[in-house]
Amino acid sequence: MDKKSLSERDICSKYITPAIERAGWHLLTQVREEVNITKGRVIVTTGTKPKRAEPRFADYILYYKPNIPVAVIEAKDNNHSVGAGMQQALGYAELIDVPFVFSSNGDAFLFHDKTGQSSVIEQELSLDAFPSPEVLWNSYCVLKGINSETSKIVTQDYFDDGSGKTPRYYQIIAINRTMEAIAKGQRRILLVMATGTGKTYTAFQIIWRLWKAGSAKRILFLADRNILVDQTKTNDFKPFGKAMTKITNRKIDKSYEIYLSLYQAITGTEDIQNIYKEFSPDFFDLVVIDECHRGSAAEDAAWRDILTYFNSAIHIGLTATPKETEYVSNTNYFGEPIYTYSLKQGIEDGFLAPYRVIRIDLDKDLAGWRPEKGKRDLYGQEIEDRIYYQKDFDNNLVLTKRTELVAKKVSDYLKKTDPYDKTIIFCENIDHAERMRQSLVNENSQEVLKSERYVVRITGDSPEGKAELDNFIMPDSRYPVIATTSKLMSTGVDAQTCKVIVLDKSIESMIEFKQIIGRGTRINEEYNKYFFTIIDFRKATERFADPEFDGDPIQDPDFDPRTGSGGTGGGEPPHPPPDPPEPSNSRKYVVKDVEVSVVAERVQYYGPDGRLITESLKDYTRKNVIKSYATLDDFLTQWTASERKTAIIEELQQHGVLFDALAEEVGRDLDPFDLICHVAYGQPKMTRRQRADRVKKAKYFAEFGDQARAVLISLLDKYADEGVENLESIDVLKVDPFPSFGTPIEIVKGIFGSKSNYLATLHRIEQCLYNPASC
Repeated sequence: MDKKSLSERDICSKYITPAIERAGWHLLTQVREEVNITKGRVIVTTGTKPKRAEPRFADYILYYKPNIPVAVIEAKDNNHSVGAGMQQALGYAELIDVPFVFSSNGDAFLFHDKTGQSSVIEQELSLDAFPSPEVLWNSYCVLKGINSETSKIVTQDYFDDGSGKTPRYYQIIAINRTMEAIAKGQRRILLVMATGTGKTYTAFQIIWRLWKAGSAKRILFLADRNILVDQTKTNDFKPFGKAMTKITNRKIDKSYEIYLSLYQAITGTEDIQNIYKEFSPDFFDLVVIDECHRGSAAEDAAWRDILTYFNSAIHIGLTATPKETEYVSNTNYFGEPIYTYSLKQGIEDGFLAPYRVIRIDLDKDLAGWRPEKGKRDLYGQEIEDRIYYQKDFDNNLVLTKRTELVAKKVSDYLKKTDPYDKTIIFCENIDHAERMRQSLVNENSQEVLKSERYVVRITGDSPEGKAELDNFIMPDSRYPVIATTSKLMSTGVDAQTCKVIVLDKSIESMIEFKQIIGRGTRINEEYNKYFFTIIDFRKATERFADPEFDGDPIQDPDFDPRTGSGGTGGGEPPHPPPDPPEPSNSRKYVVKDVEVSVVAERVQYYGPDGRLITESLKDYTRKNVIKSYATLDDFLTQWTASERKTAIIEELQQHGVLFDALAEEVGRDLDPFDLICHVAYGQPKMTRRQRADRVKKAKYFAEFGDQARAVLISLLDKYADEGVENLESIDVLKVDPFPSFGTPIEIVKGIFGSKSNYLATLHRIEQCLYNPASC
């Protein structure tokens, strides 16, 4: 058989895979083919089910052991050169952190060695010269500094329960870098992973491997929220079984190996409360601190005392938000992160939900408000004569109509989209959260009559509200739907189905902003949660433009992570000044008769570059389309030649064209073709219905028999209502009104003669839709 007539898959099965096997690689345990590395970025739309960009997948990934990837291979058919896939493979290798890269077309391999151990970085190898697992592993060990003494730690398998669940690529990188760092003697380790990326699962796999390797026999896992400890014990850490316990009181049982605890449960201001001192300082081999950024704050500084006490143990800090301020720094304690997986990367890979922002500016927020002389508030207090600005509202001054307007805008949005989308409204304080709850109850009276739990206040002072927290975050629980809060829900709340986050509080801290945004970043496909919406009344989302939002912390150059010393590392940083308590006689004015109105409202979408699109959607679309099709003729030529119009639509979507959002702005009844022609090239608009009606009147259309014409009329009506994808999928024949004509097979073969005739007819109909001259 001519090799050049073979498909890429045939080249793999006939030439590449046999060459790998001959080199000694075990196909079942060391070789994975067509590996999905990412899931594909979610493309935010206003539709019910957003689409995904194409996932990134490697033709082959080679593993020395199941938990240690070492090489990637990109295959091409034989019409390509041997090295045609090298640049693509190098991108995959950088993503999954492997040093050996191969490209092949079935004739030979092009080998790229990233270790720097050879004077030749790239060389061509015959099919029979593919390196063995031992050859690549030995080179890998030299690169990583692994020797015979440390290899037991590095090669220890991760936990596998047989369910098929394995760590994602970035979790494998975090786990393996941690194992390698510990093997080389590093004692302070920091992992930075965005909220929703599985920090606790990653920590579990690290602990499991160290535990099984005998390198850490007794482990302490610290968190600062009881719900986090309980979730960890019953979910990710469940395989530890009877070896694990939660420290709940002063009675310490030292017979366990895995201990989970709240900082607050084992520390206190009095020495008698410091239960951790009942353990000897060398009792634990490993201490893992979840959300260690919060432990840097003065009120939570207890974990520093614990780490100082268990100073001989390995310390691993997990955080989504590295903290770098004048007063506190977790990188000064742990050292530079050995791995960072950011929100931007998580969204790009399709593991985290992107967002859109609805920015609403209110007149009093922008211009301020000054009371007339002698004006008194609702309770008879004379209001201090000065200009009150946004930062004053709901702190020093309450404009009740402002609260009512915010509640109305949020409620209107939910009524327009889905009244049962889980929503968190972040308020300035508990009083503000309560008043917001009342306004939302009145705005959603019909829903509240169905269930008084439709709107709840979940704040630290409300036992009733806190009792509803589990119900709010439980995906299959309908109520509560809307939760008003101030700080309680900003961290540690795994709200997988939260689709709306409302910001009506001033956010001064980037840490707090990141944590709040993190409440919406989880994807839950089962409950149709692919992205979330941020409704911003306080300009808080301007922080997205701050480089600090998705940047790395700065490392103290004098710190030595191997020993935990140097610079200010290992010591207790100065505590930040505590927030000053509000004076008991401080005044808060409440004003009911001041009107508040919306000055501006705009929607900003998450772009493919990880930034919010701040220019007009039309300008943004025009710029992105022109990159692919410089002129109208270029676009028309490609559109006409394409067998599948949806392929062009999908390609433009991946390059940042937001068809759904554009349709909302320009016209929902326009075809993507017309949206592009009108917005990018200034052509007159034509609706789908107009195009469909024109085809029905065409001379070509009259050539069909009555049954065929009836089917085509129904297809054109589907196109007019929903879009071109209905013309390009036989599955549309399964839905009304087509079953009245017969089954899909009966329609295709009985009415049109054959599948090829049916598809040819549809192709001609498409031509007629976009080029009347072809009819």
